[in-house]
Amino acid sequence: MLHKINLEHILFLDIETVPEHETFQQLDDEKKSLWEHKSQYQRKDEFTAEEFYDRAGIWAEFGKIVCISVGYFNNKGESKSFRVTTFHGEEMKLLKEFKNLLDTHFNHSKYLLCAHNGKEFDFPYIARRMIIHRINLPEKLNLFGKKPWEIPHLDTMELWKFGDFKHYTSLKLMANVLGIPSPKEDIDGGMVRDVFYIEKDIERIVAYCELDVITIAQVFLRLRNEELLDDEEIKHV
Repeated sequence: MLHKINLEHILFLDIETVPEHETFQQLDDEKKSLWEHKSQYQRKDEFTAEEFYDRAGIWAEFGKIVCISVGYFNNKGESKSFRVTTFHGEEMKLLKEFKNLLDTHFNHSKYLLCAHNGKEFDFPYIARRMIIHRINLPEKLNLFGKKPWEIPHLDTMELWKFGDFKHYTSLKLMANVLGIPSPKEDIDGGMVRDVFYIEKDIERIVAYCELDVITIAQVFLRLRNEELLDDEEIKHV
């Protein structure tokens, strides 16, 4: 079935998130209490709510998106071209820019969104942050009333599960076992908060996010047993 999908009809994406505020102390008292309750199960008695706050970025209610990287194929004949770009800056601005891309270029029913673990993380996180900012959801993220086969989302991790609901495989591990060259990343997901708040180096985060988008596209090609992209076919725009 994957071979029946036109590659040019897929928008590959990845997001990077951080806690909404740099420190726990910047939360008001009500939000501190809500965070303490929300994080209790994960931190148990090993960490206080304040100590655990550096991980708040994984929850849309306590985090924010600092960049959304997207990639798409623009093929001509036998030659492949993969274009990558990133929305970053103030969260409401980048969300509106991303929504505009979906509404103007990827709104038709033939288009699909693809991310790694996107159904559990990227897609709902973007939708929740849009609602928080009172941004109308683009059709590709508005799932209300849709039947499962009508949801325009692909997830490379789900495709790798083959129906095994308890199986989690990271993008890095999938790339390794599928023989995809490991990108030269100088940070990982656990470092994004510090790079954003302490180093204030958004360009470094953007570079990391774009590498993940390229890797997702490469994984998708391997799942179709097709040739990988080479460096000359990847264009940063």
